[in-house]
Amino acid sequence: MIVPFVDLKTQYQNIKPEIDLAIQEVLDSAAFIMGPKVKEFEEGFARLHEAAYCIGTSSGTDSLHLALWAAGIQPGDKVIVPVNTFIATAEAVSLCGAEPVFIDCDDYYNLDVSKLRQKLSAMSAKERTRLRGIIPVHLYGQPADMDEIMALAKEYNLLLVEDCAQAHCARFNGQPVGTLGLVGCFSFYPGKNLGAYGEAGAVITNDRRLYEAMRLIHDHGAPVRYQHDVVGHNYRMEGIQGAVLAVKLNYISAWTRMRQENANLYSQWLQDVTEVTVPRIKSGRTHSFHLYVIRVKERDALMKYLADHGISTGLHYPVPLHLQKAYAHLGYQRGDFPVAEKMAKEILSLPMYPELTEEQIRFVVDQIKNFFASRR
Repeated sequence: MIVPFVDLKTQYQNIKPEIDLAIQEVLDSAAFIMGPKVKEFEEGFARLHEAAYCIGTSSGTDSLHLALWAAGIQPGDKVIVPVNTFIATAEAVSLCGAEPVFIDCDDYYNLDVSKLRQKLSAMSAKERTRLRGIIPVHLYGQPADMDEIMALAKEYNLLLVEDCAQAHCARFNGQPVGTLGLVGCFSFYPGKNLGAYGEAGAVITNDRRLYEAMRLIHDHGAPVRYQHDVVGHNYRMEGIQGAVLAVKLNYISAWTRMRQENANLYSQWLQDVTEVTVPRIKSGRTHSFHLYVIRVKERDALMKYLADHGISTGLHYPVPLHLQKAYAHLGYQRGDFPVAEKMAKEILSLPMYPELTEEQIRFVVDQIKNFFASRR
């Protein structure tokens, strides 16, 4: 049996007539940049996450940069970022000329609030004057500890920007992610829970002033064509991506439930494999399972074994940000963030998508069991 890591072809085939029609409407209207399909998507995505405003963008990375830029992050500022995340979270800070301040993760893979609190307490008054914001990441689809993070952001007067790139439809104490802070930033990279057919992203907010600033910046600073009130950028969503996403919005809630059901099967069938640590969900969270990530000591050997048996897996992420060459200038050393470094050696992302069948999940689990049985 072959089990791909994701299966975008099957998803397309399941909704092909709707997708094809929506794309054809864009082609017929020639509304290739923004246009009515993007507007339709923005309105639907805002409703889905119970937000007042949404802006479709050109990628998740651009969403983060746009949000920080519009919120006033500038050169010389510092912004707290979890060290266990995709580099885009930190890149957005760097693109503003600011400096990311890394914090280790907890056993749930998200930013460790106790270490965040320690870092804030240890900062000098001078350092705190440069500290402007914090970006919690809802990694793999599980919301971070937002109650404590929000309290610390308020105490230290920090802008709170949520990185929701992997957490479409996730909730914290019943509230959609992306609406807990000042702004939420999403990615619609094709493999995401809600994926475009190319690069795309979005920002959501309930702050009208910030919305207007982001709307202006994302289209060359132009309130109307050829009138440029500020220096902006081209972060506009393409019409075809808006059309695809607008169709997929009708399915995302069902797809999220299917992901959760698949995750439950994995966890149930792996519970007696002592060598495997399955994902745990904190109380009050709705995990949207963009990724199903296990931890094993013999990760590389298991990964090869599964590949040899037709099962594709992934690593999210094999090198923490402080050990990336791009951030060597910040002066962090190996050992500075021990939890993230340990997890980087043990994490393994198993196949996860709505169309994954029970038969495929059972096959993956059986191969994991066979691998460990052969090592005993």
